[in-house]
Amino acid sequence: MATSNRFDPFRELDRLLGEGLRSVNGSATLPMDLYKEGDRFVGLIDMPGVDPASIDIDVEDRTLTVRGERRAPAGGDAQWLMHERQSGTFARQLALGKGLATDRIEADYTDGVLRLVIPVAEEAQPRKISVTHGARASEQPQIVDGGTDADAGN
Repeated sequence: MATSNRFDPFRELDRLLGEGLRSVNGSATLPMDLYKEGDRFVGLIDMPGVDPASIDIDVEDRTLTVRGERRAPAGGDAQWLMHERQSGTFARQLALGKGLATDRIEADYTDGVLRLVIPVAEEAQPRKISVTHGARASEQPQIVDGGTDADAGN
C-alpha cells in the first residue's frame, strides 16, 4: 500500500514537541504533557506557586511562548536551610506546526496547572469527499430514427 504524503498537523506537532520545547534564556523549564483529543491538542503545564496575574502567553510566527513568575516565599535576609524550589521567571516555548488555529487558543490556570487548548484549523482537518456517479457517455443508449440501438435490428 502506498504511503500518503498529506500533511498531518498532529504528527507535525508531535515531532515539534520532541525537538521544539525548550526553556528561554536558560531559565528553568516547566514540565508539560501534551495529548491529542479529537481535533485539538491539549497541553498541561505545571506552574505551581506561579502568580496567575504574571502568566503571559503569546504566539508569534508559529511559536507559542508561556511565561510566568514564582516569587521566593522568604525575604532577601532569609537564611536558607534548603532551597530546592526554583523562583524567578519561567518560560516555555512550543513551535507550532502549520494547520493549527492559533487565533483560537484557549488557556485556563487551575490548581497550579496551565491548560492550553490548541485547535486544528478547519482547513487542516481531514474530511470525506463524496463521489457521485452516473452513466458514462459510452454507456448511454444511442437513439437511431426515434428508437434505441436495440430497436434498430427489428
